[in-house]
Amino acid sequence: MLNFLKAKSKTLKVAATAVTLGLASFVSHAEEPIKIGLVAALSGQSAKSGEAITRGLSIAIDEINENGGVLGRPLELVRRDDESNPSKGLLAARELIQKEKVAALFGGLDTPVSLAIVPLVNSLKVPFVGAWAAGTPITRNGAKDNYVFRVSAVDELVDEALVKYAIKHYDMKKPGMILINNPWGESNEKGFKKALAKRDISYTGIERIEASDLDVVPQLTRLKKEGTDVLLMVANVAPSAQVVKSLDRMGWDVPIVSHWGPAGGRFGELAGPNASNVHFVQTYTFTDENSAKGEQVWTALKKKYPEIKTVADVTPAVGISNAYDAMHLTALAIEKAGTTKGKKVRDAFYQIEQYDGLIKDYQFPFTKDEHDALGPDDYVFTHFVDNKIVPIKH
Repeated sequence: MLNFLKAKSKTLKVAATAVTLGLASFVSHAEEPIKIGLVAALSGQSAKSGEAITRGLSIAIDEINENGGVLGRPLELVRRDDESNPSKGLLAARELIQKEKVAALFGGLDTPVSLAIVPLVNSLKVPFVGAWAAGTPITRNGAKDNYVFRVSAVDELVDEALVKYAIKHYDMKKPGMILINNPWGESNEKGFKKALAKRDISYTGIERIEASDLDVVPQLTRLKKEGTDVLLMVANVAPSAQVVKSLDRMGWDVPIVSHWGPAGGRFGELAGPNASNVHFVQTYTFTDENSAKGEQVWTALKKKYPEIKTVADVTPAVGISNAYDAMHLTALAIEKAGTTKGKKVRDAFYQIEQYDGLIKDYQFPFTKDEHDALGPDDYVFTHFVDNKIVPIKH
């Protein structure tokens, strides 16, 4: 009888232990996720950009969650489509912050959308991380209490890089600007003027184009008449493609040195056979010979997204790479903050000492005076070849 009672007691203890472990496991898995918001173009001609940012964030989130998440909680991505429209982007950002309670918000391709969101995030004290839009005033917004960070290009720095490239490779002496007629174009106009003035180079003219333009021959004709020897271009996919096709109609073979707008979608297909003539800047591109980190991300992309089979299927890589590094840096900030409270997370960005990323190895990427993690030394020049973005070889 005594042995029976001892055996029964042991069984009950084992059962109790199993229940306790089961409950602990349940509690662990039931931890509320930390929501990460994304406002980007998920439809329309720039949808490829939103897809790329989504993929970069998702691969990073998978890695983070597989390693225990952040603060012991899994990360969860919540997306909204801004349709490249500032008003819709602002509404989406407000919903993600106030309804979904995201701990951090990521931005997409369009500078005008990001500029519309900046005052909101600074007011509500929620970190906003740019993963693509390059408008200089996004991070350098003049706010005394600035919650906007970026892992992407910066117009003023890009414009300097474009001018240097055009002088070195095309002996540029009489540049002409063809710029999208929105705040992004205005941001680059200032950057180009500054870079050219520094070298005492005069420009032949500044022409504006609209996203809806189907023909830009009149603008290009004026620049040609003034003797333009290089076009400095800033526009997203559709208008950039119209520039190339209008040049074809004119029979004008002029070099084009461009911001990264053409990378945001189906530029190779839309611009036609001379798409490769446009040399544009990127922060990263996958190749047949990637770094160890590049190969790791490339393998993860192919596994998660079976439709990815070649480098051409990850156009544009810049959205993936910027978002991937930005997500890891944001996770480090939340972990360092020990909370998801906006001000503490914002301040923790300044405490990040080191991160071995995809684009580069980051050392103190953010300070109170510098909210941009990438600089001109992190840019590479590329072009389209057979609908693939590949580095330019000189």
